[in-house]
Amino acid sequence: MNKLYVSLLLSSSILSGKFITIGTGGVSGTYYSTGQEICNLVNKNKKDTGLRCLVEATGGSLINLKNIKNNEFDFAIIQNDVIHKDYKEDKSSNIRSVMAMYYELQTLVVQTKSNINTYDDLKDKRINIGNKDSGTEATTLVMFDSIGIKKSDLKFAGGLSSVEMPDALIDDKIDGYFYMVGHPASNIKNACNLANAKLVELKGSAIDKLIKENPYYKKKYIEENTYTCNKKRIETFGVKAVLLSSTDVSDDTVYMLVKSLMGNLDYFKKLHPSYKNINKKSILEGLSVPLHSGALRYYKEIGLIK
Repeated sequence: MNKLYVSLLLSSSILSGKFITIGTGGVSGTYYSTGQEICNLVNKNKKDTGLRCLVEATGGSLINLKNIKNNEFDFAIIQNDVIHKDYKEDKSSNIRSVMAMYYELQTLVVQTKSNINTYDDLKDKRINIGNKDSGTEATTLVMFDSIGIKKSDLKFAGGLSSVEMPDALIDDKIDGYFYMVGHPASNIKNACNLANAKLVELKGSAIDKLIKENPYYKKKYIEENTYTCNKKRIETFGVKAVLLSSTDVSDDTVYMLVKSLMGNLDYFKKLHPSYKNINKKSILEGLSVPLHSGALRYYKEIGLIK
């Protein structure tokens, strides 16, 4: 029997009926919907790949990273600053990049009556900084260090999940919340529509210094009229959301997932405004850890990498 045919037959057998999981975020956030769309594409091609894709809602980036390293998930969407910090501390880590996706932006949503107009107004306020082990919490604490604010400076430092935050604002349990997310997000739509909320710009010399010292952060904007509560453009900063896997996931599995997504990239880009700037060049920009060998195989195959 032809050796190539045997190899393909064995590969097909290994993949046949294989379930893969993608760790995402709260169901009202962009991570979750992104995971769903990726799984939809993978499942659409299941006759060719043998893969069955499932999405798991989670508390966010740090939980996803832990579950990737422990082989609880095959793939996960994680903030690049979280990935960078982890890999810097452990170069022997099994985590590997699959592709850079879209920018998610640090967003401060507050009650209009809170009189919070800049980050200097946060002291003595009731602010949700993100649920434990979320990327929002991690980035907010890094930002706090840069702008000279401590958790103890807040009247209340909340750890509510992304799903809980809009209701807490509506019920006047908090004055505002941070959310690292791709826009638009249903979470913020709800806050703007039901809580008389507004978005606060995150800018100034301290933020500029933060961006300069951490090249994975970029100055970004929430475009005007993205929500009913931002008639003008909101300046902030952002970081790439990255699809991550590990060396314990087979090359064939990663290759097939990347092929399913990249083969339908024009279609995928139309599914959410955050995806509009994704292209063959951007998916390799700003990655903090090496590519998975299965992803590298596909990118070389299409001539994206020599």
